[in-house]
Amino acid sequence: MPVQLRIAARLTRVVGLSVIAAALSVPAAQAAPKGKGAQPAKKQASSAVVAKRPAAASARATPRKATAGATRTASRSARAPVRAAAVAAVAAVPARLSFGQMAGLHKVSDPLDLKSSVALVIDQDTKEVLLSKNDRAVLPIASLTKLMTGLLISEAHLPMDELITITQDDVDTEKHSGSRLAVGSTLSRGELLHLALMSSENRAAHALGRTYPGGMSAFVERMNAKARLLGMTDTRYVEPTGLSSLNQSSAHDLAALVNVAHADPLLRELSTSPGHEVAVGQRVLQYRNTNRLVQSPSWDIGLQKTGYISEAGRCLVMQAEVAGRKVIMVFLDSAGKFSRLGDAERVRSWVEGLQNAGGRMLHAGAGAATGFRR
Repeated sequence: MPVQLRIAARLTRVVGLSVIAAALSVPAAQAAPKGKGAQPAKKQASSAVVAKRPAAASARATPRKATAGATRTASRSARAPVRAAAVAAVAAVPARLSFGQMAGLHKVSDPLDLKSSVALVIDQDTKEVLLSKNDRAVLPIASLTKLMTGLLISEAHLPMDELITITQDDVDTEKHSGSRLAVGSTLSRGELLHLALMSSENRAAHALGRTYPGGMSAFVERMNAKARLLGMTDTRYVEPTGLSSLNQSSAHDLAALVNVAHADPLLRELSTSPGHEVAVGQRVLQYRNTNRLVQSPSWDIGLQKTGYISEAGRCLVMQAEVAGRKVIMVFLDSAGKFSRLGDAERVRSWVEGLQNAGGRMLHAGAGAATGFRR
């Protein structure tokens, strides 16, 4: 073979081997160990791979924690508008109007700017009406009902130490309200009466009516008979707790009830008790008066009862001595959690001024009259 041909053949083999070596260098770099010397090759290979891989492959290379965090963040972001919409929907639901609001009684103004749509203040001794506002309106009375319940239980002279067990019949199916007296709890009649008058305990009041001689129907019939006897012609009872909006009355009727109930020492004591505790099984339950004015040193309250359901608004009746004068106060359908107490404070201040400066009687709305019925 001529020398030139042998040289050309050798050059061809060298070039071919170089091409093969170059082709094998990329896989070798990709499989190289994580040593320091391998880093430059790894970087080059990674750059090449990233340049060739689609975006989806890059997403798969994201660390798991970061991916999970992003997923949770996206999930929370997706739920946030749903929660906001739910809150907005609840806020958009209008509050349920009371009977007094629907009748427009709150539109009637009065000189004391009372928040109750119905008010009546009477001198207990002289029967003189000192203040009246929509006092002939007949409205739901909520737990003011329990004052009649307590009066009948006291007048029946039933054994106050007799034990009574709360049953499923005493559970509220009208408003589905809760109670700390679980079914099966056993208390004395006197304790149930105490809780009904002081803390407006619904199951206690219902149990008192249920265990009345003749049962619940006889008790409700007796409630209405007593109302007629007292001249409470605007009053109707259908159950002993006040949870039903069908229990209705007027301010004048309630003033008559307060006057009679105040003559009962037991009702005076239990309704104005600041607090009471009862043992139920292995537990001792602490109860407080629903009317915080009984704890105020500036008030001399002889009898009181609060009430609330949405149809009735916030209600309050009291007998109190103000500036040496015995007065009966009735507030119905007050708008606001503490507004009935604020109205009582306004009336007390006004009566004190009335005594000191010789003020005049105040009337607002239709139906102002003198005294309460006998």
